[in-house]
Amino acid sequence: MPSFVIAEKCDGCKGGDKTACMYICPNDLMVLDANAMKAYNQEPDQCWECYSCVKICPSQAIEVRGYSDFVPMGASVQPMMGTEDIMWTCKFRNGVVKRFKFPIRTTPEGEANSYDDLKGKDLSSGLLSTEEADGMTLVAPTELA
Repeated sequence: MPSFVIAEKCDGCKGGDKTACMYICPNDLMVLDANAMKAYNQEPDQCWECYSCVKICPSQAIEVRGYSDFVPMGASVQPMMGTEDIMWTCKFRNGVVKRFKFPIRTTPEGEANSYDDLKGKDLSSGLLSTEEADGMTLVAPTELA
């Protein structure tokens, strides 16, 4: 399900020309209704559900249905971005609330490790490239007698 804006919570980032969600959306889907001063997703069918707008929204006015691999049906997930980490709050349909905290990446743009010195190059290997580079080998399964 694509991102959607809860109009009652959205303040249009307090009247700027460009909202935080407009700035961060990798597909340029978020726009600001200048009359209502509310952001909205102009093309929901094109939304990647990347959560970028949800994480950056200062008023927590944007939601996306959680992926089924970590948020079961009927549950909701809401991130809250701090200066050093993101706190994810998952509320399950039975009322149980769980929180998960993950650090925000602080690598300067263009400085991410590209693993140029990684030695694992065998694409047909069953090992991860880092395991292959560390010299690990796959052990063949033994047959039962």
